[in-house]
Amino acid sequence: MKVPAEQWAAYDWQGRAITRRRTEIRTAFGFRAGTEEDQERPAEWPAAKLCPVELSRERLMAAVVARCRHDHVEPPAPAKVRRLVGRAVTDFETQFCRSRVERISHTTRSRLEDLVAGSEDETAGEGDGEGSVSGGGRSHFAELKADPGAPGLESLLAEVNKLQRVRRLELPADLFADVSEKLVDAWRARASKEYPANLERMKPPRRLTLLAALCHVRQTEITDSLVDLFIQLVLKINTRAERKVDKELNAELKKIRGKDAMLLRVAEAALSEPSGTARRVICPVVGGEKTLKALAA
Repeated sequence: MKVPAEQWAAYDWQGRAITRRRTEIRTAFGFRAGTEEDQERPAEWPAAKLCPVELSRERLMAAVVARCRHDHVEPPAPAKVRRLVGRAVTDFETQFCRSRVERISHTTRSRLEDLVAGSEDETAGEGDGEGSVSGGGRSHFAELKADPGAPGLESLLAEVNKLQRVRRLELPADLFADVSEKLVDAWRARASKEYPANLERMKPPRRLTLLAALCHVRQTEITDSLVDLFIQLVLKINTRAERKVDKELNAELKKIRGKDAMLLRVAEAALSEPSGTARRVICPVVGGEKTLKALAA
């Protein structure tokens, strides 16, 4: 348009001219200014359609702007879009937690609460975070998050107990059947980073949903780790058995000195008198029947 770039900074973005020209631009491209109803819709739509499958706030904001442009409505300012997305996420999480808790029996809710009830603050490690309760020992919540120890019978039995404890919660099989695995994994990750004290301060629907997501995913993870531990334990047993057998065989073989020369003499004696008996032909060249038996062993 042959307008100097310097004029961009000098343009009056707050006066009446820009208001009139924005109206002209909207009319030229078939857009209209957003109304209060339009501002409500962008919050309802991502809460119902996007939040169950999309976790990134930035991508949610981009989707809201794209939806406005698709509907030929002037998109709100970025700060307002961020607020709309934040409200949509809050509304979705409230509804999500409420619908999960409705699927959980009162008995299971009580058992989930027992995982953190009375626990003291824990010092969480990295990753899944093994925690310890001050005063010695671990809470059930910390044990649930902990990774299995070194391959061995104790680690295997500990994982079995952990799996049995999760199964005793009796979580519904369809608890998260209608949402994406990515969403469940995200809630599981959030739960694993929380301290019991923080969970106890949350509202019950949110606390129960976080604990349920953690236990739901951990049940599969613990089963997988049990399989790995069992395979490693069997390999360890096989290795020890092979070493023990090798050691015993080697000990037996080392009792006979010069066995290579002795075997050569046995072969020569047998060939020299193929029709002779072992007692008369072979035993004399090895030093007796006892040596021959040791050699066979």
